Amino acid sequence: MNDGEASAKARRVADALWVDDRASQGLGMELLEVGPGFAVMSMMVTETMTNGHGTAHGGFVFALADSAFAFACNSHDQAAVAAQCSITYLRPSKPRERLIATAREVAVSGRTGVYDVRVSCGDKVVAEFRGHSRVIGGSLIKGESAT
Repeated sequence: MNDGEASAKARRVADALWVDDRASQGLGMELLEVGPGFAVMSMMVTETMTNGHGTAHGGFVFALADSAFAFACNSHDQAAVAAQCSITYLRPSKPRERLIATAREVAVSGRTGVYDVRVSCGDKVVAEFRGHSRVIGGSLIKGESAT
């Protein structure tokens, strides 16, 4: 499969995942870009996402990173789920700031993958996330078989 075909397949997978991704949709996330082992998502921090310090609650930052991770690790059209994830928060974000999560594949071996996600706001890094995926099998695109 050439790069163009792989990118087109990743987009079809993303479209199939997005249809039922109520969590990402409900938090106002947008899928900005997707490719093989790669995804970029954004989310505007709202007042209802803040904690007692008036900054974005870490759970919402984690949710954005986790969603980008999900689109990246499923981009090869092999259904995958998170096996383990961790996040390091580096600086706070505030309401009305647009967060960007950029996920990239680091390594894949057998059914296991490792993905890094950087969450940023402009040129500030808000958090670094690492997710480990596990392929559970099956195609996400109706009518196609996973390879």
